[in-house]
Amino acid sequence: MTEELAGYTVAVTAARRADELATLLERRGARVVHGPALRILPLADDTELRRASEECVSSPPDAVVATTGIGFRGWIEAAEGWGLGRDLLDALRGAQLLARGPKARGAVRAAGLPDPWSPASESSAELLEHLLEQPLDGVRIAVQLHGQPLPDFVEALHCAGAKVIEIPVYRWTAPADPSGLENVIAAVCAAEVDAVTFTSAPAAASMLALAAELRCREELIRALRGPVLAACVGPVTHAPLADHGVPAVIPPRFRIGALVRALCDALPQRAPTLPVGGRRLQVRGHAAVVDGVVKPLSPQGRTLLRVLAERPGRVVSRPKLAAAINGSGGTADEHAVEQAVARLRAALGAPELVQTVIKRGYRLPLEPMGDAPRCADPQP
Repeated sequence: MTEELAGYTVAVTAARRADELATLLERRGARVVHGPALRILPLADDTELRRASEECVSSPPDAVVATTGIGFRGWIEAAEGWGLGRDLLDALRGAQLLARGPKARGAVRAAGLPDPWSPASESSAELLEHLLEQPLDGVRIAVQLHGQPLPDFVEALHCAGAKVIEIPVYRWTAPADPSGLENVIAAVCAAEVDAVTFTSAPAAASMLALAAELRCREELIRALRGPVLAACVGPVTHAPLADHGVPAVIPPRFRIGALVRALCDALPQRAPTLPVGGRRLQVRGHAAVVDGVVKPLSPQGRTLLRVLAERPGRVVSRPKLAAAINGSGGTADEHAVEQAVARLRAALGAPELVQTVIKRGYRLPLEPMGDAPRCADPQP
């Protein structure tokens, strides 16, 4: 099977580059739902940004910190709109240039400025450490903000004697229409998605804040600690979730492509591949995989198969299966269970995978398959 995420549903909370992330996920077979957790408000007309830019032109900074590519580009574009673009670039050209990550570094180079220094970890902490290794008394440092103030970063520079010029290029705020994010939160709480992706710390914080308003934050956190996998583009993005004890998949390289590859590895490992009835069976979010072939399932079929797969080889009674169907929003008696099992067998394309045990119920006939590979047990 080439589509590693076939059978899984992944929620995307990004506001920027959401289409790119969704396309990468869909190419790998995932079903994608989108609920932006943020919106970006540009501040091109903001008087504070213009004042800070004019200060940099009149008294060029000794060092410039670019924290995001979009922010640095926005700063230069805003200055060009005011007729200050060339003067600002001339003022920055002689400064020590630092960029938090490759996107910010690329934006600095694209503006025609010298290649900046960038930390290997792509973290603000390592960038700050690099600055603090130098004598900073009286040094003027322009810090391009990335949607939120950086009080700890700025305060550390102040304490070292630096004069900090904060450059507020844009800011994050809640989405204008929160319905998409509300739908994602409801889907996570109901475990109707298998994973939810975050590409910025403010997005994770925004989801938690909205869940608190909806009085379901604890339910959301329980889901993210259990059946729903959180995937964060980096440790900074993960921080608001980590504060609530939510684990996350974090790729070794803090990129969208690497995030998708990490999901391709992590999601299938959360469900074992079972040797059942002479075949290999894996239960995924909205589908089953039988000998490498994806078999879409109805909501009722998913419920039945999950209950059976919780204890493979053990008999599950008809009343228990009926209760599971009822609990998922349907109504069922034992006869309805028989019909649902028949539909499940048809959907799997292998009736032998669900075995009838006369007068007792149904089971997945777990059988050894020689050296058939088994996936790792789900991680907590």
